[in-house]
Amino acid sequence: MLIANTYVTILLSGSVELSMRIFALQNDLKQIIYEDRFCAFRGLANYVVFALFYYSFVLQALYRYVTTVYLTRLFWQSIRFQAVLIGLAWAFCLLFPLAFIFSTPITYNSDNQICQLSLQFSFAVVFTCTYLVAIPVTIIISIYYKLVRYVRRMNQNVAVANTLLRAQRELKMIERIVKLVMILVILTTPYVIFIIMSFFTTPPKYHFRIALLFVDVSLLLVTITICQFTDPIKASVIKRIKRRRNIAIVPIT
Repeated sequence: MLIANTYVTILLSGSVELSMRIFALQNDLKQIIYEDRFCAFRGLANYVVFALFYYSFVLQALYRYVTTVYLTRLFWQSIRFQAVLIGLAWAFCLLFPLAFIFSTPITYNSDNQICQLSLQFSFAVVFTCTYLVAIPVTIIISIYYKLVRYVRRMNQNVAVANTLLRAQRELKMIERIVKLVMILVILTTPYVIFIIMSFFTTPPKYHFRIALLFVDVSLLLVTITICQFTDPIKASVIKRIKRRRNIAIVPIT
């Protein structure tokens, strides 16, 4: 269920990003400065869906940690517990813009044809960066190191072989999550650089276009990597490719 939640957030993130690019492209082609009625909504939705995207990885890491370390807590291994985690994450992510939306509204940037928070030193910008990136990345890395320490302790106890194998398997999965998050962090670095730059000076004219290009690339790479890490999806894709190749080489008589 948690993996399915991640795929849903990827779909939502991609849909919002595509909508924003179509809007910008239409204005560029017409060479007009125009803010439609949904521009601010798309900007706000962009923050929400990326929060859901990042925190979906937090949920996966947290679930794998508690089901490994607390084996006797059966409720924590249930579908109901996963549903509770997903519900809480969605609630917090949907509500987090309330912290700044009334004091710092989403504005239209005509140079970049996008509606976003204006990059400047403000509570809204700092809070959004912290909530979207700093907090989930810190939580995931902390969970990873705690599970590493747990596995090392298990290595010293030969009487818990099954528990150790399970912990090592879950540790490997969290390592994959860390890699995915690092891809996102590295490729969104230009966005962070422009944010920090805005605290001291005016960012380049087309800073949003440059930064969001890297965001789009990171979303694509993470999607491909998740498919690579998820064995059933990987096997399905390979099977489809082989089937198409077999159809292509069938001689026509």
